[in-house]
Amino acid sequence: VHPLIISSKMDFSQNNLFGYIEDLQELTIIERPVRRSLKTPEEIERLTVDEELNDIERAVYLLSSGQDIQGTSVVANLPVLMQQNPAETLRRVLPKIREVLHVAGVEMQLTAAVAFLTIQQEESVSIHTYSHSFLHIILQNLEHRDAGVSNAWLETLLAVIEVLPKETIRHEILNPLVSKAQLSQTLQSRLVSCKILGKLANKFETHIIKREILPLVKSLCQDVEYEVRSCMCRQLEHIAQGIGTELTKNVVLPELVELARDEGSSVRLAAFETLVNLLEMFDADDRSQTVLPLVKSFCEKSFKVDESILVSLSFHLGKLCNGLYGIFTPEQHLRFLEFYKKLCTLGLQQENGHNDNQIQLQTLEQEKKYISVRKNCAYNFPAMIVFVDPKNFHLELYSTFFCLCHDPEVPVRYTMAIGLYEVAKLLDSGVYVIHKELVTLLQDDSLEVLDALISHLPEILELMTTGGENSGSESKLLTVPDLIPALTTAEQRAATSLKWRTHEKLLQKYACLPHIISSDQIYYRFLHRMLTIIMTNNVLPVQKAAARTLCVYLRYNRKQEQRHEVIQKLIEQLGQGKSYWNRLRFLDTCEFIMELFSKSFFCKYFFLPVLELTHDPVANVRMKLCYLLPKVKSTLKVPTDKHLLQQLELCIRKLLCQEKDKDVLTIVKRTVLELDRMEISMDAFQKRFYENDLLDQEKEREEQLLLEMEQLEKEKQQNEGRSTSISDKIFEKKRKFFVFVGSCKEGKKSKLVRSHSFSTQALHPKYGNIDKCSKYVLFEQIPLLRSNSGYPL
Repeated sequence: VHPLIISSKMDFSQNNLFGYIEDLQELTIIERPVRRSLKTPEEIERLTVDEELNDIERAVYLLSSGQDIQGTSVVANLPVLMQQNPAETLRRVLPKIREVLHVAGVEMQLTAAVAFLTIQQEESVSIHTYSHSFLHIILQNLEHRDAGVSNAWLETLLAVIEVLPKETIRHEILNPLVSKAQLSQTLQSRLVSCKILGKLANKFETHIIKREILPLVKSLCQDVEYEVRSCMCRQLEHIAQGIGTELTKNVVLPELVELARDEGSSVRLAAFETLVNLLEMFDADDRSQTVLPLVKSFCEKSFKVDESILVSLSFHLGKLCNGLYGIFTPEQHLRFLEFYKKLCTLGLQQENGHNDNQIQLQTLEQEKKYISVRKNCAYNFPAMIVFVDPKNFHLELYSTFFCLCHDPEVPVRYTMAIGLYEVAKLLDSGVYVIHKELVTLLQDDSLEVLDALISHLPEILELMTTGGENSGSESKLLTVPDLIPALTTAEQRAATSLKWRTHEKLLQKYACLPHIISSDQIYYRFLHRMLTIIMTNNVLPVQKAAARTLCVYLRYNRKQEQRHEVIQKLIEQLGQGKSYWNRLRFLDTCEFIMELFSKSFFCKYFFLPVLELTHDPVANVRMKLCYLLPKVKSTLKVPTDKHLLQQLELCIRKLLCQEKDKDVLTIVKRTVLELDRMEISMDAFQKRFYENDLLDQEKEREEQLLLEMEQLEKEKQQNEGRSTSISDKIFEKKRKFFVFVGSCKEGKKSKLVRSHSFSTQALHPKYGNIDKCSKYVLFEQIPLLRSNSGYPL
């Protein structure tokens, strides 16, 4: 019997058996070097430290006679020692660290740089003590022969400069910098000097900067090494912000002009980027007479002579065009626009982006460069819409927009998907122009593109429903063909992929659809799909996202028969499903229903089916129910729901008496204590529940209004073609009132949806089917989640 049981659990076929043997061999190979790396008795003895030593003594001992790894450990622990015993650490440990760092390896140097910065950030000592004890060590190690170590110490120094007193900075840093920046010093020393000067520019008054810092800046801008000139050029932006507009115009701008004509391509690139970043500091004359000619020269040379600047130029082009917008002549405006369009198709034979054939045989590096250029063009597309004016979008930029959305490279389309929301906002009433591209991106082959697009999908769709002057809730997205098939295709592609987070995100965003498309479209194309996902998907976050979105769809469904059918399926297929996993998801769904719907709705339809799960054969289901019981009880109001309260108490007593699982019983006992402390809302207003009761009463008023509106809408449809009747006037009056009430609660962007009434009979097989009843309305005005832009999700 046993061999049969084993073979049913494990596959000992020939292929799998060889796999097991290979795994065992790999383990053996891994194990061999471990044995060889064990320490010898002599090494263990050298690494052993007397246990009676305190932390300071142990640190001093390890720094004096320990191995490098032990010394590095002490240095890493320095911030802790400074917190515990700063005086002794400064007196005994820090001098040892200073000695060790002279001969220390790269790892200890990097560790020390981080430790020194941590001590300053934690303010373990006063800034005076820090500058006296630590600053000298930092400055000594700035010119370490290893570039990585030097940069680590430089980052520490630049952070420390922010908190050092002016006098300390002047005597300890600025004065020595005069000699460190000379040509006679090493290249590393001059590079460090450039970065320090950029940091010091905003620490002193203008006259000190003019007298002591600017001469050094000019000298380094004319250094013989292109690395120094480039480094100093990139610091001119910080220096300009420290010296003000006048000195920037007289000192910095001439240096930038000279550096822009430098023989080194990296220097010219640094000059170009610094010019773009400083545009706001130059007046109109400087822009037109100095900056614009330089920029034109850059653009002309980028294709003919210096392709190395193309990537940077494409990245800054949007900022550049808008920064120079006021000084462009119509001819210059057109020239820069054409230059942008040319960059958008760089590396492609045709502008439609469909052909992979290229103009010439390109190297891999060129291809990567051209892809980066087109990606940057996609990034700058919203800025270029501002440049041409949104009114001229269709004429000037639509073909380029189409090309970028159909680009053969994923990074380009990904960037377009990210920026589509900004594009839609800028186009405003002309947003209908990009409907086809929205559908195209929704159907994109890459899930990365889809993931980028759905981040702002609710806002984009909302803009498209309200973009045109004639659009409204009665004609939702009728002008967007293929939108619904594109949405369903996108969901199916996300579902069949391994990227469940994208699928979860998409389902969460699809909760906006009741504000976008009709109730029938949601019911036939999306609602049942959500139920299928809940029942068949294997990823819990995806199932929960589908459950919540389904509840939102149910909340906004406008047909009574459809609502009843969905509720019936939720109870029968989830609450009474054969799989315990489905029953767990039913409880999750009930949580969302309690969140989105009124208490009365939950009590009438789901209260009793939930309590039925106290008899569930699976302990996990009963346990989850116990956790949910306090929320369930909070939906009750007495005396109206007194019979339901009695049912709840009866179920709890049965659980206490009959529960055999010790874990569930523990949760039951804990839940009973919590339930005893809970107070139940009354039908009448109470001070402690005033806000909740007020909200509930407001919901009931709106529900009643919705019921009357539904009835009047039916009457209006029946009387269509006749003369205007009293019911039409009442209908219009109440419709306006409902829109006003809803807009106060949901905000300007939230669109209200009129509803048919729910029935009032509890939906449960034991208590009969749902009967149609027009006496009550259970369609809630729920507080929807909002995105950062205020749009309801």
